[in-house]
Amino acid sequence: MTVMKRNVIALILLTLGISPLVQGTPANAEDAVRIGVLAKRGARKCLEKWGETGKYLEEKLGRPVEIIPLTFVQIEPKVAAKEIDFVLANSAFYAVLEKKHDVRAVASLINSRRGNALSTFGGVIFVRADSPIQSLEDIKGKKFMCVKRSSFGGGHMAWRLLLENGIDPDKDCAEFVEGKKHDNVVLAVRAGAVDVGTVRTDTLERMAAEGAIKLDEFRVLNELKDDYPFVRSTQLYPEWPMAACKHTPEDTAVAVAKALKDLGTDEAAAKAAQVVGWSESLDYGPVTECLIEIKYDVFAEDVQ
Repeated sequence: MTVMKRNVIALILLTLGISPLVQGTPANAEDAVRIGVLAKRGARKCLEKWGETGKYLEEKLGRPVEIIPLTFVQIEPKVAAKEIDFVLANSAFYAVLEKKHDVRAVASLINSRRGNALSTFGGVIFVRADSPIQSLEDIKGKKFMCVKRSSFGGGHMAWRLLLENGIDPDKDCAEFVEGKKHDNVVLAVRAGAVDVGTVRTDTLERMAAEGAIKLDEFRVLNELKDDYPFVRSTQLYPEWPMAACKHTPEDTAVAVAKALKDLGTDEAAAKAAQVVGWSESLDYGPVTECLIEIKYDVFAEDVQ
């Protein structure tokens, strides 16, 4: 079965609310390499973006490769159950999984955004252009929407920034709610359903390029102006890593890492994923520091 056919089947199953991994098929069926990917914009967009990478890896490795779109809440259970061999998710997921399940980064993403090669990203805190909210302090008592509490660029980064400015979203905001997807947060702010939102860098610009919004409909709070090509409110952190699970053989991890790092900018996989390519794995220490400060998940116990 080709990677395209498997991805179509996976999408159909996910649309029906069925995990394609819960079909009585062991993770090593047909010697397949299974890559779980955080589907932050939904399963369909995930397969559109990463399906070509699966096809590319299949050709390079000479064995089946399956791209498995996963929701935020599915990732850790799939890793723990050894139902996937690799996981591609945000940097915070990696930091948690590294500590709890001994996953190991084998390569880091180099994003391609508006002609820029980016190995870091940040968070954006924004309001409607006509909002009376002018500063982070003004967020107190307002309804604040993040993507998910488990979203790094769409949650943790802003969470840390607010705490550093004496604002606890859980205690000081009227509500601290989840939008589930980045696009939902932006549209909720525009519609006035919430007062403030946070998403990862390049989300606003991407949605504007798609015609979904206009940038002048929004205003960024605590905007940091430098040579980074997208609006942002927070410091920058390393991009998503491709991580091998503990049970994944080292030779498979090495082969996947080499194939990713050999990916050319002009290849179909790079274009579909909108990446320049992949690099050696970056230092994810700053991510761990962020999670310790916000007392997130397993890192709550590391607070001094």
